[in-house]
Amino acid sequence: MFMRGMIFPGGREPLLKGEGVYLRYPRYSDRKAWSALRGDSRDFLTPWEPSWPEDELSHGAFRRRLRRNQGEIRGDTAYPFLLIRQSDDMLLGGCTLSSVRRGVCQSASLGYWIGQAHAQRGYMSAGLRAVIPFAFGTLGLHRLEAACIPGNEPSRRLLQRAGFREEGHARSYLQINGEWRDHVLYAMLESDLVG
Repeated sequence: MFMRGMIFPGGREPLLKGEGVYLRYPRYSDRKAWSALRGDSRDFLTPWEPSWPEDELSHGAFRRRLRRNQGEIRGDTAYPFLLIRQSDDMLLGGCTLSSVRRGVCQSASLGYWIGQAHAQRGYMSAGLRAVIPFAFGTLGLHRLEAACIPGNEPSRRLLQRAGFREEGHARSYLQINGEWRDHVLYAMLESDLVG
């Protein structure tokens, strides 16, 4: 089981391997590819994400993001991963386990994004199949939660295929593109994965 304060379980950065993809923590050398993919996909991502700061794609913003990521990993509060295609090491998107809660809860929230050019090609499905065992096995979590806007059918299908179950609706759950939006709530338990 994961020990609090350990940056890399087993002393090394986790490399999560999936079918045709792998996931790893972001590095500064990813900045150009990350900025290009996010910039090219901005209109595609805007309806599903929080508002972007003005300097979202800048060097400084990326450095701050990496520092925040390192602190979250050290503090056992979040685990950010980039989704990369194995065949050519192309950045496809990202996946984050955030809001990690310990004690009697042992849970985290799952979030993800994919570049427009790579959407609905099975990459994120493969990525989730790699992240889920990490969450339950390495991190020792009991429950994963996810949420999406009711009209986001591709995301809803993705979660259902990954084994998440719909648990209901939450009013004004998250602020998306500057507006509080209702969300459909999903969850997966460790026992669902074993089953």
